[in-house]
Formats: sequence, structure tokens, C-alpha cells
Amino acid sequence: MTILLLRSGALLDVETGEYAEGDVLCADGRIVETGPGLQAPDGARVVELGGATVLPGLIDAHVHVTAATADLGALTTWSPSYATAHSARIMSGMLDRGFTTVRDASGADFGLADAQAEGLLRGPRLAFCGKALSQTGGHGDSRPRGTRLHDGHQCCAGLGRIADGVDAVRAAARDELRKGAHHIKVMAGGGVASPTDRIDSTQYSMDELQAIVQEAEAANRYVAAHAYTARSVSRSLRAGIRSIEHGNLIDESNVAEFVEHDAFLVPTLVTYWALKSEGREYGLPEDSWRKVDEVLGAGLAALETAHRGGVKIVYGTDLLGGMHRHQNEEFRIRSEVQEPLEVIRSATSTAAELLGMSGEIGTLREGARADLVVCDGDPLGDISALADPKRIRHVVQDGDLV
Repeated sequence: MTILLLRSGALLDVETGEYAEGDVLCADGRIVETGPGLQAPDGARVVELGGATVLPGLIDAHVHVTAATADLGALTTWSPSYATAHSARIMSGMLDRGFTTVRDASGADFGLADAQAEGLLRGPRLAFCGKALSQTGGHGDSRPRGTRLHDGHQCCAGLGRIADGVDAVRAAARDELRKGAHHIKVMAGGGVASPTDRIDSTQYSMDELQAIVQEAEAANRYVAAHAYTARSVSRSLRAGIRSIEHGNLIDESNVAEFVEHDAFLVPTLVTYWALKSEGREYGLPEDSWRKVDEVLGAGLAALETAHRGGVKIVYGTDLLGGMHRHQNEEFRIRSEVQEPLEVIRSATSTAAELLGMSGEIGTLREGARADLVVCDGDPLGDISALADPKRIRHVVQDGDLV
């Protein structure tokens, strides 16, 4: 049994926003006790913190660990072993940046999740959805206009699978659930990185969306939807979808719908900032790069609207290719319209609620998984303590100093 004692830290209760000076004792992957002056059991590893800040391990609820290039269409031509090698490197970097749990929003599968859980690769705990469901010509359809055939074989890397019609989407959802999906991802509107759709399009009929939700609920899972516009977000929420990804173009009319349906918003502002400045360097096709401006400027305003209206907001980044290194920059961007504590909650307790893991992760309470981040400085006073990965001193995952 691994025993770890972190001594003399400033422990942040993300629910109250208050600090308590003390120690954290971790054993067998769990937080056993917190408080001042704890005794180190025999064989414990003791790490002196000298007053550094301790907070729960960070959660990024919108990542693509297989997206080693911004040219998402190219992923379908990669060998699965080659894609896995890239994913291992990407996930290791996420752990170094303080993210002990991530929710993959399409691309990762049970193989990567099992490999991480068994210690075969280093990285955050992985909640996966398999491949996202997309209509023909939707955001998950990577075919250019001149290509007719789509190879949807399981061995192929890629983020989406095409299914049209109520029967077909039911079968596709059941197939992803069969393979252990933590949630189902559906493309409910147009996107930046897809070659043939418009950002302002709605995708899938209401009957199709509702069928997908029914299948997820039957398996005690939920659906996350890619959606930018007020119209596509409204359709998704009315269909019973629990998590809206991006939402850059929402308006006041959506706020009451989020609250009514007890749904979550997962903005991913950093990816548009990164795509605009570096996207083409990392493989983003020119046509997709031109679409970035349609959502770039509206993202902060949408976040402010949702925050002001009491929407439950979760941390997400959606970075691609070499841009994964900007993962912590989302903290700084969001702090332009939110208080640091609210941003921290989005990456801890609120994210844990979305993942159905409240009390397990995203908290320093006794009995929770021993996922911790130690950083230099006070993130409540200066969010750069988390936005700058160089200021993260220690990362603990399942009670191990990693």
C-alpha cells in the first residue's frame, strides 16, 4: 500500500473558496485525512510543501487525446499503433500540467482507457465516448466533397462515425455503449474542422437526437453535443442532451433552457485562440482556418452570458496537434469574465458532477480519490498559478506522486 503525506500546505476547499493550513495523508489511492500536524505512518513518503497551495487534481472535460494533428481528416489514414504512440505522449503531457482526469470528446476508446488504468501508459484517468455520431456531411464526416466512400472500420483512427436515420443512430449509440462508452457524443451542428458543413447549420433531426438520448439513458449514460449556435443548442437541450460542447454563439434565450434541463456548458475558448495563431502550422486546412473567426470573438461573450445566468459551466480545451501545450491557458482566458474560484470549480467540482463522479474527484474531502495538484502562489488571487504550468510543483494521482 502506497502512503504519501503532504505536509504544511494551504488546502483549498473549492466548494467554499476557503483555505486551511494543514497536511494531506493519502493511502491506497484515497485521501485518508486532512488537517494540521498529522503523524506520518511507518513507511510513508513525506513531502514538505512549505505553504504551497494544494487543490484537487484538475479535470479537462473536452479533450481529444488521439488528435495529434489539426488535420482531423488525416487521422483516418493513420495506423492505430501510430495513433496510440501519439496519444501516449499527449496524455503524459496533460498529467504534467495537473490534469488527473480528462473526458475525451471523441477519438479515444476502451484500449487507451484500459492502458491508462493498468499503468501501461502515463496520463490522466480517461472517460471516453469512442467515436462521435455524425450525419452525412456533418461535423464528424471528414470526407472532402470529391470523396464518396467512408471507411468506418473500428481499426481506423478518427473522431467520427456516420449514421443517418433513427434506426441507424440507435445502432451506432448501442455499439459505442457496447464498447464501454462513458457518454455518447453527437454532432448537433456545424464545426470548424469539418470540410463540408456550415457552422450555422443544425445537424440531425429531432427524432434522431431523441433516439440517441433514449439509448444513452437506457444504459444510464448521457449525451454530449457539439453545438455552436443558439438554434442548435436549443434543439439539443430540448432533445434531452446533458452537455453542450462549445456554445460560442448562444444567446440569452438559451440560458433558461440550460437551467430548466439542468444541463452543462463546456466552453473551449483556448482552442480558437490557438487555431487562429498556430492552426495552419499544425495541419489545419486553409478552409477550416477561415471558419475560426466565426466563433473566436463570440466565445467570451457567450461564457459571460451563461455565467451571469447561473448555467453550470465546465472546463474544456479541445486542443489539437502541437497546440495541446496551451491546455492551462484556458484558466487565464476565462478569468477575463469569471472570478478565479469559478474557473477553478469548472475544472474540479463542477466537472466531477458532469462526469458523475462527485465526491470521487474534484475535491479534497476524506474518502475521495487522492488526485491533487500543488502549485506555487495563490490561484484565487492570481490565476496564473494554474495558467502557467511551470508553477505547478507536484501532481498526485491515485495517491502516487507522479
